[in-house]
Amino acid sequence: MKPKLLLHSCCAPCSIYVLKELAKNYQLSIFFYDPNIHPRLEYIKRRDEMKTYAKKIGLSFEEGEYDSKKWFVKTAGLENEPEKGKRCEVCFDIRLGETAKKASKEKYDLWTTVMSISPHKDVGQINCVANKLADKYKVKFLEANWKKNNGFKIGSQMGKEEGFYRQDYCGCVYSKLAREKIIQARKNED
Repeated sequence: MKPKLLLHSCCAPCSIYVLKELAKNYQLSIFFYDPNIHPRLEYIKRRDEMKTYAKKIGLSFEEGEYDSKKWFVKTAGLENEPEKGKRCEVCFDIRLGETAKKASKEKYDLWTTVMSISPHKDVGQINCVANKLADKYKVKFLEANWKKNNGFKIGSQMGKEEGFYRQDYCGCVYSKLAREKIIQARKNED
């Protein structure tokens, strides 16, 4: 029997390639815990698409509590941090902490996250936070860099073929504002 793995997911486009790869060696369950995603309608859009896809491919899907107030409290003072900065580290700790806790409580063999597929995320930062949580909750974390071997590119193509909605920011309101500034700057250059 394949080992049981709990997979933290933030959206279907980031998950599709990772799911395909992990399914070769693991019995998977998807955990969608992302209180960082704003606005709420964006959260619902990403959650519903991931839930629908999980059902389509026959995987269990569970959603954690959408406690955005807790997320804002824990990231207070980090609003101006750049992508891959301290705010991301705190955000990873929140989201992956819930994943590790669930994996431990429900006796999974190991757990991991799809987030390392994003070119906007620091794999070392993700794995460092996750390994501390694995030690804390006594459940193994599967380190991965899903960007390797064109993972992001392959996943993007798979998502396009599946007709997934592709968001243009990572999820939090601060990454959304940073993205909007970039778009506005490009418009001003034209």
